[in-house]
Amino acid sequence: MKLYPIRFFISAVMALGFVTAAHSQNSLPINAAASVNGVIISNDAVEQGIQAALSQGQKDSPELRKAVLGKMIEISLLSQQAEKDGLADSERANSQLALIRQNYLADLELSTYISKNPVTDADVQAEYNREVASLGPQGMIVEYKVSDIAVATEADAQAALVRIKKGESFDKVAKSVSLAPNKVQGGAVGWVQAGQTLPQIASALVTLSKGQVSPAPIQMPQGWYLIKLEDKKSSKPPTFEQAKAAIRKGLMQKKQFEFLSELRQGANIVVR
Repeated sequence: MKLYPIRFFISAVMALGFVTAAHSQNSLPINAAASVNGVIISNDAVEQGIQAALSQGQKDSPELRKAVLGKMIEISLLSQQAEKDGLADSERANSQLALIRQNYLADLELSTYISKNPVTDADVQAEYNREVASLGPQGMIVEYKVSDIAVATEADAQAALVRIKKGESFDKVAKSVSLAPNKVQGGAVGWVQAGQTLPQIASALVTLSKGQVSPAPIQMPQGWYLIKLEDKKSSKPPTFEQAKAAIRKGLMQKKQFEFLSELRQGANIVVR
């Protein structure tokens, strides 16, 4: 069974305050899972650690629960020793503890906001209806298998396009000049929908036939692109039952983004 390292539990559970004040070493409170030199590890904290492990793909089992508690005991032992060694008041410790607290509060604020502004079943149904309607009268999802070449300047893009027009493969030119990480795959992007790309790419993509390369470089915020349509396919949209989980997740992310945008607009942010 995979055991998560101490650092994982520090980031996942330590910020939750899983230990309480020292207690008699000969007895445990009702909600205590263990005592380490009189410092209590609560059942609630152990459950938080188990949920964190499950979210990382672990299977719930007695062995997992024993491992989580064991790891928390190790953390408690190490943190107590750090106190004895005078590390708790060091600049490094204070900085890291402040960061852990900040991250936890940020997660708590987002989850609280979503609980007060939930995505309703009606919201999910309305979004599904909107997405299906956007497919047009045929009601089909069109997907494009795309490769691209990303370069810094229009001149570089034009030079790459000339090489392709002279007969060099798109794959070879991508591996030679592209600045994107997918250059090692010959520029392969995979299957996308037009709506999942930026408008500049989408408008060029829908005009291409299978095997065609964009006739001119496409200017993007991060540089200049050439795209190739490797293949194209159509499929029926998923049913509401199949799509609702993904739609709900997307709507929640949208709410979080809008909330963060509001906070940014009302904040005084200075970046060096």
